[in-house]
Amino acid sequence: MTTIAVYNLKGGVGKTSTAVNLAWCSAQMSSRRTLLWDLDPQAAATWLIGKDKQLKDEAQAVLSKRVDADKLIRKSTVKRLDLLAADASLRGLDRMFFDLGKKKRLKKLISDLSKDYDRIILDCPPGLTETSDQVLRAADLIIVPVIPSPLSYRAFMAVRDYLDRQGSKHAPMLPVHSMVDRRRAMHLKALEDHPGWPVIPSTSAVEQMAKHRAPMGAFAPSNPASLAFRELWQGIERKIATL
Repeated sequence: MTTIAVYNLKGGVGKTSTAVNLAWCSAQMSSRRTLLWDLDPQAAATWLIGKDKQLKDEAQAVLSKRVDADKLIRKSTVKRLDLLAADASLRGLDRMFFDLGKKKRLKKLISDLSKDYDRIILDCPPGLTETSDQVLRAADLIIVPVIPSPLSYRAFMAVRDYLDRQGSKHAPMLPVHSMVDRRRAMHLKALEDHPGWPVIPSTSAVEQMAKHRAPMGAFAPSNPASLAFRELWQGIERKIATL
C-alpha cells in the first residue's frame, strides 16, 4: 500500500482537483483499491465524489481514535474508490494534534488501513501546521501542485526547505505545474525553467467537475487536462515502483 499526499503550503493551486482526479485514475485505470481521505475542512473532495449523506462532524474523531476509520469510510460515486469524508470538525485538527503530541498518529492510522487498500490519497489543507507535519510524515510520495507564478513557486520552495531542515529522510516530492495557460508568457517561461515537471493545462472541464460532481475521467475523458492527469498517474505508478 502506498500513501500519496496532495499538498501545498499555498491554497488555490488545484490540490483538490488533483487529488480527486488521481484517485479516479488509481481506481479506474490501475484497478487499485483506493481510498481518498479528505483532510480539508472545506470538504470539497467529499462534495465532489461523496454520495449525499448527512455528516455528523465525526471526521476529527477518526484521528483522535474515538471512532474507528472503518465505521466512517463509505463508497464514493466511483467504482473501487472509497471516501473518508471531511466535515467542519476538522477545523480543530491542528489543536488536536498539538495536544496529542503524537507526531505519527496519522501514519499509524494509515498503517491500520493498509490491508484494505492499495493506494491511499490524502487531500490536504494548505499551510505549514500540525496537520501538515502529520501528512508529511505519513506520505510515501508528496504531489505538490504549483501554479506558474512567483507566489506559488515561493510556497513550493518553502515546503522543500522546511522538509530539508527536518534532518531526517522524507518522502520524495513531485512538483506538478497546474492550471497552466500556454497563452501567458509567464507560464511559458515557467515551463521552460522546469521542463521535467508534469503539466496540467487550465481547461473549463476542471471547473465543470463541480457541475457534474465527478472526476473529469467520468465526463470528459478526452479533455486535455483529463489526459494530462492520466499521464501524471502513469508517472506516479512508475515512481511508486522504485520506492
